[in-house]
Formats: sequence, structure tokens, C-alpha cells
Amino acid sequence: RSFCSNLMNNMRSLSVFALFTGAIAFQSSPQIRNGWSTIISPPRAFRTVVSAVPETEVGTKVVMSESTAVPETDKETNSAVVGGSTDAANMMDDRIYNFNKVVIDTVYDIICFLYPVRGTKRDFARFFVLETVARVPYFAYLSVMHLRETFGERSDLMSERMRTHYAEADNELHHLLIMESLGGNSSVIDRTIAQTMAFGYYWYVVAVYSISEQAAYHLSELIEDHAFNTYNKYLTDHEDMLKNSPVPAIASKYYVEDNPFLFDLFCTVKDKDEQGDYSTRRPTLESLYDVFINVRDDEREHWKTLCNLVQYNDMQGVENKMVQATKAAPPLPP
Repeated sequence: RSFCSNLMNNMRSLSVFALFTGAIAFQSSPQIRNGWSTIISPPRAFRTVVSAVPETEVGTKVVMSESTAVPETDKETNSAVVGGSTDAANMMDDRIYNFNKVVIDTVYDIICFLYPVRGTKRDFARFFVLETVARVPYFAYLSVMHLRETFGERSDLMSERMRTHYAEADNELHHLLIMESLGGNSSVIDRTIAQTMAFGYYWYVVAVYSISEQAAYHLSELIEDHAFNTYNKYLTDHEDMLKNSPVPAIASKYYVEDNPFLFDLFCTVKDKDEQGDYSTRRPTLESLYDVFINVRDDEREHWKTLCNLVQYNDMQGVENKMVQATKAAPPLPP
């Protein structure tokens, strides 16, 4: 036991020394800083072509059609017309796109297999698992950006994204708290499954985000799209049950009583009113149905922000009604 304790202490000391000397070398050597930037911020694996209309599950009634509207296009450039100019959206390399889709669809199919929706209280366990996994990427983004800050990288763009991702993580946290208040985490088995999936996915996203931010954002875009469709179908299939259920206290606190600063911060793609000012969402809650309406709409807000980040590398890339799902670019000729 004494040997193991001494070994661990020595390893900790060596780790601290390595980090300390590495930080000094980083700050003193432009070559090392440039090399690090090349590793953590490589060129995006994207091509500039127009994307298409986002996919939705067949047979699903989607209320928020305005956020998925087909944009007007310029026939000559085949690019979306945005604010009087033509901005071409980036499409992903088809290999990265298809790999991301396989990863997320596999995780989602596992959750669907383990937690089929049947209109019972067990449905909240499914949503608990989904929200536990869905909030992980925002932590991963922040972890990588904090590390970059630690090594001296500074920019207004990165600071803005960090604030937005924190607000998104806070929003997903409250979704999770709502599901917990409904009993979604009552089983130790459900908690173990959710936390194991989240732990592994966290490190995966950290690795992907360190190599390609857009590829990591696309992973979350796919997750948020699944989440939106899941909640939308649940609202359609179980409307009566939800309308006869009370509002959880944590939902009222978050959506109605709390300061809306963080809530407004994660809504980066907003509609404009008649005066040209951006609108604000102020939810009203009368039943559990309204709670799930707002949770679903939150997922669409995340999806819109992520689509803009993937396609334009800008959270406000295009306006609300112009946002479209990311598509794979045609394979390059051999």
C-alpha cells in the first residue's frame, strides 16, 4: 500500500511538472503555438455547396414548419439567398457525414430498443437517458475551449461561443431535471445506462472537437434532430394524457420564474418582429403538455444554432426561416 501511494504521488508530481514545462514551452515558442493550432484547429473537411430541406420522420406531425422552410435560391449559383445576398452553405464530406450518422443512429436505436414509448411513466426514463446523453457535447465543447484559453488562445468569437454553449448546457440540464422530477431516474439501472453512455460519448466528442469543430457540431445536430422528432411524436400520440398532468415545479421555475438571460442567450436564431427587432420566447405553462412543447422547441433552437455552425461557422449564419439540415456533399470523382 505504501509503495502504491508513493508511486501515485510521484506520478502526480511528474504530471504537474510536465504540464508546467509544457506551458512554458508553449508560451515561449511561436513554433509550438503554431503547431498546436494546426492540431486543434485544422481546416474544415467541408465543401461549399447548397444544402437541402431537413429530413423529418415519416408520419410525424411537425408544428414548427417555419423553421424548416425551403429557402429562396439563386438559380445561377444554386445558393441560398440570405438578406439580399447569396451565401452558399457548406456541405460535409460524405464519408464524415455518413460516419456521424451511423454513430448517432446507432446510439438512438439502442435507446429506442431499451426504452420503447408506450404512454406510461417508463417513457420518462427514456427521456432521462436521452437528455443525459444530449447535454454532454456542450460540456465537451467547453472543455476543449477552456484548454485552448489556458494555453493562451483568445478571441471574441470563442468567448461568444463559450457563453452560448454554457447557456445550452444549462437548458439541457433543466430538461434533465424535469425528467428526473417525473421519475425518469428512479431506477439504478437507468441511471447506470445513461451515465455510462454519457461518459464514453463525452470523451469521443472531446476528441472529435479537438480535430474538427464542424464534425463535432454535426454530431449534435443529428442528436437534436432526433430529440425534436421524439418529443414531437410524443406530443402528438399522448396529447390528452399530457394535458391532464400538472406542471412540475422545476419547469415553472425555469421557464416562468427564473431570470431569462441564459434562456435568451441560447436562442441564437430568432424571428424578427414588424420593427425588425428579434423576438423573445416567453413560455406559458398550464399543463405537462406545455412543458413538453417548450422542451421540444428548445431542441429545435439548439438544432438551428448547430446547423449554422456546421454550414457557416457562424451561430447567426442565416435567419430563422432559412435554416436547413446539413447534407453530405456528392462524392469526389476518383
